[in-house]
This record gives sequence, structure tokens and C-alpha cells, in this order.
Amino acid sequence: MAPKIPTVFFKNGSPIPALGLGTWNSPPGQVTQAVKDAIDVGYRHIDCAHVYENEHEVGAGIAAKVAQGNVKREDLFITSKLWNTYHRPDLVKGALQATLRNLNLKYLDLYLIHWPVAYREGDELFPLRPDGKRVHFSDVDYIDTWPAMERLVEAGLVRNIGLSNFNVQQVQRVLDVARIPPATNQIECHPYLHQASLTEFCKRHDVTITAYSPLGSPARPWVKQDDPVLLEDAVVQRLAQKHSKTPAQILIRYQNQLGHVVIPKSVSRQRIASNADVFGFELDAADLQQLAGLERNGRICPESFSFGHPHHPFEAEFRKGRR
Repeated sequence: MAPKIPTVFFKNGSPIPALGLGTWNSPPGQVTQAVKDAIDVGYRHIDCAHVYENEHEVGAGIAAKVAQGNVKREDLFITSKLWNTYHRPDLVKGALQATLRNLNLKYLDLYLIHWPVAYREGDELFPLRPDGKRVHFSDVDYIDTWPAMERLVEAGLVRNIGLSNFNVQQVQRVLDVARIPPATNQIECHPYLHQASLTEFCKRHDVTITAYSPLGSPARPWVKQDDPVLLEDAVVQRLAQKHSKTPAQILIRYQNQLGHVVIPKSVSRQRIASNADVFGFELDAADLQQLAGLERNGRICPESFSFGHPHHPFEAEFRKGRR
């Protein structure tokens, strides 16, 4: 058993476990077991998305554990995300209902707009242009999507709503129109990419940060041979040695000490357990300073499929860094 995972509270008072299981890029056929293992070792928070194409496997894992009496549905915190092809307000509820069917659930604890960019409507997740590099865009504005998200809360289908991969200006535009403000902004966050001005802005406005790819996503499909590997960084290795922890545990603990909810992904039972064993030690001020010093604007998920989209959250910054 992992030590008990602490709880963080959204602005509206809703509790969310400070650590959850990420399911992006988890190999097909291994997700159901990963979810069962995670619940066994004490996880109660599972992060999903329609575009990961494995929500049915997550649902099977949850159902098995509930049926065995290990856990009740109300003990779990399940997140999913509205995909880019369903931003049109009349499509939002149907997209959620497909997710609920796949997960075999009656409600979600949290539903996020996965990206601020809208793709051409339809069931093709990535409606590619002939060049195969970019997708066809839709001109739906996410601030028109937001009221449809709010209606899901009012209908009792989701408990909380939020954003993912939104930049400062985009979060502000949603706050300006929101009757129900976003509970969280789920963003890429690790020592090579802190997104400090965004995280500070969100904190000022009581929007909780959820950190994805906290380990630098070493298994991402587009990794290049010469990309720096965060888990092998000398600073991270040194701190792991100092605290008798794994590099992954150092990186997960770092996010929690920054005040973030964190969702590391693994399908190995041993790593799922050790990733949660991060609440019995503390990084000191010098450790935190060393990790902060690794900042290199090292974005792993640039969403290059929608470069050129008027709502792309960080294309300008990404191109600047590449010059």
C-alpha cells in the first residue's frame, strides 16, 4: 500500500486527490490492469481522455474493483476531456455521453476542454490535411464551448469543469464569461518547463494547476534520440541519491511541493506504487532551487498538428524558442 494520498481543494470546495494515475500513451491492453493496480495501492484519482482511445479499458478496471468491493464509485475521482472535434456547443453533451458510456459511469468528477483549439467536426480525431502534418480547423471559439460545459454541471453529469493547455489570455477569456469558473488548468509541467507566469496567474485566480508529463514523458511517441532525458538529469539523480528516492519520486514530489496536483503515467505495478510513495519526505529550499534552475522552456507537447490555428496556446513561444 502506498501512503495515504493527500487531498487538494478546488476553489468551490470540491476535493481532488493530489496525485492521480495518468493514462495518456498507455499501451493498449495494459490499461485495465494498471487501473486495478493503482486502486489496489491506494490511488483514487484517474485521469482519462476521449482522444487516448482507452477509456473502455479504464472503465473495465474501475468496474472490476467496484464489483470486488475494494472501492465505491464515490471514493473515486475520474477526469476526462472534451476532444477538439467536439467544441461546437451542440456536440459537447454527446461527446461527454460517449465518454461516460466508455467509462461505464453515470457522472464524471471533472471534465476539461482538452485544448483551446477546435478541429473540424466529425468522428475522425485528427482530420488531417493532405500534407499529413496539420489538421483541418473549425472556427468555434472555446468561450462559446464553455457555457455548454456549464450545462453539464447543471445536469448533474459532471461535478467540476476545467481547462487543459490554455495560456494566460485564454484562461482570462474563460474567466470573463464563466458563471462556473474553471476548477483547474491541466498543463505540461516539469523542471525543464515550469510555465511560471501561467501557474502564477492561475494561482492568483484560484485555478488549481494539474501537472501532466511530470517525468518529462520519456516514452512520448515523437521522442528524438538527442532529446535530454529529465529522469537522467544529473541534478535529479543527485537529489534522488540524497533522499534515497527514485528520480521519478523526486520529480513527482517537486510538483506537489509547488502546490500542483500531479498525474504521472505508468502501467507497471511497481512504478505505480513507487510514484505514490512521495509523501513521506520533503525537498528542502536548496533542492527546490536546483530543480527550478533546470528551466529550459523544454516543451514536450507542442500540439504541432494545429500550428497556424488562431487559438493555438503557445505556437508563438514555441517558434521563438526554435529560432
